[in-house]
Amino acid sequence: MEKQDYIIEMLNITKEFPGIKANDNVTLQLRKGEIHALLGENGAGKSTLMSILFGLYQPTSGLIKKNGKEVKINNPNDANSLNIGMVHQHFKLVECFSVLDNIILGVEPTQGLFLSKKEAREKVMSLSNKYGLKVDPDALISDITVGMQQRTEILKMLYRDNEILIFDEPTAVLTPQEIEELMKIMKNLAKEGKSILFITHKLNEIMEVANRCTILRKGKYISTVEIQNTTKEELSKMMVGRNVNFKVDKKPAKPGETVLKIEHMTVPSKMHKNNAVKDVSLQVRRGEIVCIAGIDGNGQTEFVHALTGLEKMTAGKILFNGQDISKASIRERSKGGMSHIPEDRHKHGLVLDYTLEQNMVLQRYWQTEFQQAGFIKKGVVRTYTQRLIDQYDVRSGQGPVTIARSMSGGNQQKAIIAREIDKNPDLLVAVQPTRGLDVGAIEYIHSQLVAQRDKGKAVLLVSLELDEVMNVSDRILVMYEGEIVGQLNPNTVSVEELGLYMAGAKKDKIPVEAN
Repeated sequence: MEKQDYIIEMLNITKEFPGIKANDNVTLQLRKGEIHALLGENGAGKSTLMSILFGLYQPTSGLIKKNGKEVKINNPNDANSLNIGMVHQHFKLVECFSVLDNIILGVEPTQGLFLSKKEAREKVMSLSNKYGLKVDPDALISDITVGMQQRTEILKMLYRDNEILIFDEPTAVLTPQEIEELMKIMKNLAKEGKSILFITHKLNEIMEVANRCTILRKGKYISTVEIQNTTKEELSKMMVGRNVNFKVDKKPAKPGETVLKIEHMTVPSKMHKNNAVKDVSLQVRRGEIVCIAGIDGNGQTEFVHALTGLEKMTAGKILFNGQDISKASIRERSKGGMSHIPEDRHKHGLVLDYTLEQNMVLQRYWQTEFQQAGFIKKGVVRTYTQRLIDQYDVRSGQGPVTIARSMSGGNQQKAIIAREIDKNPDLLVAVQPTRGLDVGAIEYIHSQLVAQRDKGKAVLLVSLELDEVMNVSDRILVMYEGEIVGQLNPNTVSVEELGLYMAGAKKDKIPVEAN
């Protein structure tokens, strides 16, 4: 292949941060019009490499070429002028602005001194139609789904005539249906001659849309492969450095007494006048994993918030180990033996500007183990945190004193899971525990959930990932528009049937006692 066929070349890129080489002599070459996946574990250096291409970081050494000519990218404006755009893992949108205002932000069209939105709107609508993005330009960001926010980010790149599009973990927060739509959009973009770099660790998606894939492991370049010549198993082995078991090893459940009993829970919605959770009753027993499955936005978030004390119910009661905790505070629920791996790790899981060790004892610093006469025993906290880091393979530049914000999303997630499981709870509420994790970490977390179950704990899993729902749970409850519409056995139900329940096409009347 001729050198000039590469639209972008990143050659021998090294990037060092305190205590860590995030990229260690990495070379990545992108052909015009291809979808090129960048695969690696959490903290393998994928986002760092793309942030260098987008001008957010400067490499310690190495160089970047566009169409065979060396370029310097000092900041995102330089990247934009080279027609490089990026959709970040955590979107960069102004919540109180409309979709249209977010798209033109920074490149507003003016006539004289006045903003002229007419042509901008026409350009946005024609791009939206051309690529099948279907956005409403007047909707406020705060009112639209995560999938629509992502489409807004894609339109931001297209509006700036970007040719090289970087997607950082674009499917981490999408529903299965939205992922399918995004895959179509990406194929359309490539067909139109756009060149796409796609960071992910979901192997199915790479097999479906990518032409080639470059694998990184612990900051080092491993290989670049043609997708048609490889398999999911080979990719995962290159990424993790060992064979990964895609099946969850577990024996049949042996449910014991009821730990959690919810009776007729109703929770109001913040978005509209209807209730988000409508008259939900369920129970979770010791020694079983009960999974609440459903498409995002069907009341799961409000249900979990009411259960864990983040929001109030308007009706119903929660019995935990026989005690009515409907009005208990979050700390009382936590002390009583409830752990919560939250859906939004930044908002409810961590204090991002605290160190890892401070985050690890957030719910326990007042216990005698960690404090004496009001003073925190720093040595004890540090030793405790180091044990969890080792046990859960939490990768960070500076160990216990790493600032939480500086860690990769997947390692933030592992830290939260370590903290919540180590509290030795009677009930573990795990909401999307593997969101944003790579196959090796997912395998580990699933084994931890099963281990909790086998120790006689009750596990309530809330998941949007169909594989996870089918593989990990002992009993599936499907939530649709705030109601439990089906109770299914993962060993006998098909994925298609589960999908029908999730889409509201099938409903059962479930007696309260049965679930």
